Amino acid sequence: MGEDPFDTHALRSRVLDAWAASPARFREDANAEDDLVRGGYRDRVVVELAQNAADAAARAGVPGRLVLRLTGDLLVAANTGAPLDAPGVESLATLRASTKRDDAAATAGRFGVGFAAVLAVTDEPRIASRTGGVRWDATAVRHEVESVRSLRAELERRHGQLPVLRLPYAWSTPPPADATTVVELPLRDAGARDLVVRLLADVDDALLIALPALEEIVVEVDGVRRVVSDAGDWQVVHRSGRLEPGLLADRPVEERDRPVWSVAWARPLRGQPVPGTVHAPTPTDEPLDLPALLVASFPLDPTRRHVAPGPLTELLVNEAAAAYVDLVGGVEDPAQRWGLVPAAVPVGRLDGRLRAAIVTALAGAPVLRTVVGGPVAPRDAVSVVGLGDRALSAVSEVMPGLVTDHPALERLGGRRLGVADAVDLLADLDRTPAWWRDLYAALAEGPVDPDALGALPVPLADGRLVRGPRGAMLPGDDLPEELSPLGLRLVHGDAAHPLLTRLGASTATARTVLARGEVRSAVESSWDNPDPAALAEVVLSLVAAAALRPGELPWLGALRLLDEEGDPASADELLLPGSALAELGAPGELGVVHPDLVLRWGSDTLAALGVLADLTVAEVQDLLLDPAAVDDDAPLPALADWVEWALELLAPVDLPPTVRAVRGIRELDVVSDDSWPDALSRLADDLDLRSALLDPVPVDLGATGRAEVPSHAAWWLRTRALLGGHLPGEWRVPGATGLAGLYDELAELPGVDRAVLAAAGVRTSLEDVLAEPGGADELLDRLADPDRTVPDETLRAVYLALARVDPDTVHPPETVRVSAEGVVPAVDVVVVDAPHHLQLTWPRPPLVVPLSAATALAEVLDVAPSSQRAPHAVRGGELRDVPAAVLEVLDGAPATWREHDDLVLAGHEVGWWVDPDGTVHAATLDGLARGLAWAAGRWADRLLVAAVLEAPDRAGELLAERALEG
Repeated sequence: MGEDPFDTHALRSRVLDAWAASPARFREDANAEDDLVRGGYRDRVVVELAQNAADAAARAGVPGRLVLRLTGDLLVAANTGAPLDAPGVESLATLRASTKRDDAAATAGRFGVGFAAVLAVTDEPRIASRTGGVRWDATAVRHEVESVRSLRAELERRHGQLPVLRLPYAWSTPPPADATTVVELPLRDAGARDLVVRLLADVDDALLIALPALEEIVVEVDGVRRVVSDAGDWQVVHRSGRLEPGLLADRPVEERDRPVWSVAWARPLRGQPVPGTVHAPTPTDEPLDLPALLVASFPLDPTRRHVAPGPLTELLVNEAAAAYVDLVGGVEDPAQRWGLVPAAVPVGRLDGRLRAAIVTALAGAPVLRTVVGGPVAPRDAVSVVGLGDRALSAVSEVMPGLVTDHPALERLGGRRLGVADAVDLLADLDRTPAWWRDLYAALAEGPVDPDALGALPVPLADGRLVRGPRGAMLPGDDLPEELSPLGLRLVHGDAAHPLLTRLGASTATARTVLARGEVRSAVESSWDNPDPAALAEVVLSLVAAAALRPGELPWLGALRLLDEEGDPASADELLLPGSALAELGAPGELGVVHPDLVLRWGSDTLAALGVLADLTVAEVQDLLLDPAAVDDDAPLPALADWVEWALELLAPVDLPPTVRAVRGIRELDVVSDDSWPDALSRLADDLDLRSALLDPVPVDLGATGRAEVPSHAAWWLRTRALLGGHLPGEWRVPGATGLAGLYDELAELPGVDRAVLAAAGVRTSLEDVLAEPGGADELLDRLADPDRTVPDETLRAVYLALARVDPDTVHPPETVRVSAEGVVPAVDVVVVDAPHHLQLTWPRPPLVVPLSAATALAEVLDVAPSSQRAPHAVRGGELRDVPAAVLEVLDGAPATWREHDDLVLAGHEVGWWVDPDGTVHAATLDGLARGLAWAAGRWADRLLVAAVLEAPDRAGELLAERALEG
């Protein structure tokens, strides 16, 4: 090639002449180049080299190849394509005057200023093609400028800064054999090299996408080589078109000559990083926080770093949004598709505008796939938060536009429903039970929220569709097939699924069904049922399947059945033929269950239902001892009356006592008056019945402790059973201590032992009678019965026992027995409380009891002791000393006494007396002995004293004998 094919000398001369003629022009060119180097192109040297290589390839119509080699402090860029020509050299040396106007659709460069980027790293750039080459040299330019007088002062003011690229010089070095053009940049310093190293490291697939004319970029740094040659790991979408002239009205002339636009989106397929800026087509400073690279022909501001606002930018934003829809539509994986939806928060003005346009475009485009595979636009789509794929598939047929849920759906105008909202949409569906079971199975595969699924429709066995599993029942293994008369929420067998149990349904066994309130209500209203036979069939089938024991559910006895005559009756008013209760009950008072029912269901099932068959034990738990609190449906007859009776046995308490459990015998009210001996025999023989009778009931008295009361069965027998026409309490068992003459002896009852008789109230001992409330009053009433003959030993025992009773618990009697056959008015009764009072003649025979009990008994009977009615003192008598021998044997004896020849007191001749002050009077030696013993409080020693008085010298002998008594 020639020495200067591009006539660089002529170019320099024209520029220098222009500067010499107008130093202001020099200053303008210098400022413009400085702005580019320090501003818009300060770190774009590699990108601009690549862009020029791409433009050269596009103009030549050949695959673009660029080699970027850094060796030491020299950066070399060699590329294929159209070679450098004179217009190109002029463009490189002329600021803001691109020569690419004729190649508008094929080239990336638009302004003719990009090459200025090299000045950021070098002062001596050079470029050559096979057609020739040019170079620039800051030192040479300075010499040229200094030679012009008019420019020296300006150069001095600029501290040496001048427009290097305006003055090109010829350069004759040819490019490498495999390249068309080569650019050599001797780097200015270490800082320039560091910048180039960093920029070369940033070269990746994104640059190929931004510059599609390039097919390969080779980067070599100090011998380490890498090749960027395949953008196939990116999904790329292109759009382009021509611009209306009006959109370019506010743009520079150079741009108005290029009336085309282009947009490209590129999404990495292998996890490559996405540049965080908009490319136009090379990187700008506009931040972009989207998961794809955007390359678009946005208009730029003078810094070439930012997109200029205006109608052209708005057009490209909308076109970019449309291209983005194509990008999303080309993604098969739904999760990746959702990942392309822009987030709500922008990182810049242009980013925000792009996001808004993309969201609007995506909302109306069929970029989503329904769960059944059809296309749907997001704004027409609906999702259900929290449903798995199988559940979504199950409900998709009733929810058009149903898609897999993602939070971004709402940003695109779609609806996101909660599970509860989706459940509401299912309420009116007409589907088979099996369809519902499949739905439950699908729902069970994900997390189950009972609140969200609380209104889930459930098909019932009776054909109804109800809302909500709570309260519904799944059929168990032992459940009869036909339960419709009960009106239960029984899940259809084909719809049953464990999910319903997790949501509040229960498993319906025969027992759990019988525990339902609906069943109880149906039984208790069976007399109003239009088909009582069907209801009885269902209930009996449940009782049989549940293997109930008699009395477990006492309310079942209200079920309407038929008796042997075909008349209706409640189950608990019917007897089983040949049963124990049929023998114990009064003939004719209760009906007998229809024989067909016995044949169909058997005795055990009918007895469990409540048909009377045998004596059975029932239990009431957690009972408050308050008659008003007793449930009318309690399984024990007259339970409130037992509670009231028990309270009478207990000491008064501030709060009602409580009982953990009361066991009793349910059918005692059926036993006829004549059948009680047989009933007692059964109670004695059966361990469970016996326990229910004999075991006392523990009572919790709260802060005051615990107590026990007799059982409910014991109370019932004591108050209602008849033995020989009388209540048990009117009889005594044979050999009962202290009760002879008061109670008639009960004839022996075969098989009934003493413990059962005692529990029933038959009297077994005096102590047992007194231990019962009102026992003392009962004894006094029986003692006062003039038709009874009470043996002296019974009378003595009863009065001794009564003397130990609290007088406040006894009602004073109107008549009192004073002897085996003597009963007198209480007002005439005198209880002898001193031995000398026996010498008096009383209007009525006195009541003589042991002196130790006399005073207490008088208080219990509310009668006078003899000391209150006897004369108080005796006058006269000779004062005598008590013999020393008596004083020796009788501690506490008085020292003196008064002797009388005849002792008469209130007309009564007596042998001795003791005044209230302790003075002893006596008319006989035996009377003296008695008086001294009583006065000394040693009444039991009266005979000893009498012996000593008869033979004083025997005092020692008599004392020794007394010592033998212990």
